[in-house]
Amino acid sequence: MDASGESRARIQQMRDKARELQETAERTSDPEEQKRLQEKARRLQSQSEQESMMRGGDIYPAE
Repeated sequence: MDASGESRARIQQMRDKARELQETAERTSDPEEQKRLQEKARRLQSQSEQESMMRGGDIYPAE
C-alpha cells in the first residue's frame, strides 16, 4: 500500500472508531460515561476531518 492508501486507511479507521464510540455512548446509561465517550468521538471525528483536508491539500498543518 502506498502512503496515500495508508493515510486514507488511517482516516477511515478514525472515522469508524468515532462512530463506534458514539454508538456506545448512545447505549450507556451512565451520563458521565456517555459524555466522556461523546467527547472522545467528537475529537476523533475532528482529527479525521483535519487529516483528510491536509491530505487533500486544503489546509496545511500548524508549524
